[in-house]
Amino acid sequence: MKLPYGRSGTSPLLLSDADVRIHLDAPTALAAVRRALVAHHEGALVAPARLAAELGRGSGLVFTAGQLAGECHGFRVYGPDAGSEQLVALWDSAGGRVRALVTGHELGVRRTGAIGAVAADLWARPDARTIGLVGAGTQAWAQLWAIRSVRELAEAVVFSRRQSRARLFAARAERAFGIPVRVASVAREAVLGRDVVILATSSAVPVIEASWLSPGTHVNTLGAKGPERSEVPFDLAVRLESARTDLVCTDSRAQLAALDGGSLFDPSRTVELGAAAAGAHPGRTADDQVTLFCSVGLAGTEVVLAQTLAERCERG
Repeated sequence: MKLPYGRSGTSPLLLSDADVRIHLDAPTALAAVRRALVAHHEGALVAPARLAAELGRGSGLVFTAGQLAGECHGFRVYGPDAGSEQLVALWDSAGGRVRALVTGHELGVRRTGAIGAVAADLWARPDARTIGLVGAGTQAWAQLWAIRSVRELAEAVVFSRRQSRARLFAARAERAFGIPVRVASVAREAVLGRDVVILATSSAVPVIEASWLSPGTHVNTLGAKGPERSEVPFDLAVRLESARTDLVCTDSRAQLAALDGGSLFDPSRTVELGAAAAGAHPGRTADDQVTLFCSVGLAGTEVVLAQTLAERCERG
């Protein structure tokens, strides 16, 4: 049985996906994530790289943890399967009280969507109005959901190898967001001429070609980005890193460096998103630049987001 929303000295909040949907709209999620990114840049958010605990026979748990100085600390844990639910535990740092336990999928998905939207806000052109999505799953949905709060989108185009999935995505997005959403028959159609491109696939091989990207395009990549398996083409990585060091950004250099098998992008040549969010880096500096965001999941952002959720739930 679900307990009432907690108060100081009482049981912790027990929160589910339903609570996340009610209380964490896109602007709220973006504000919390942006705050976490700035705090990380300023040294106020401790966010070590994730840890994996192997439990044998193909099972295991993955942990991320974070602490926002003087406010809260906690961790997130999830299983190795894509459909595994997550648990986020939130402590009040001042009193050492367990303030909330959040279970389900929505908090993590909305966290990733909000981080992607902050990247798009800082690196996409101010006049960006069109978005192309390669992938039509939950992560692609969250990116569109969040980016709409930083850019007034006029059109979206979505491609999936499963066309039925893309059609369902398009119909749902049109109803939810009130913008035209078109289904592309090939990935190239979803990318050509788009201001923002979202790559949100499970592919181990590139899903686009670098030549498809128009001058001024910003790309968010959420899937594999290693030297041996990546949804991003190798020549795009070479092109961006050889052109300038500030065309590629990430939410965590430490996490990018800790990716299993290494990273397609050199962490030392990437800009941390928090630096741009804090105003220490300008983000995009020319309208014709092709820029790219490597989403790796800054640890601690889910803890700060859980704190925001708890605050809103406690207020009712």
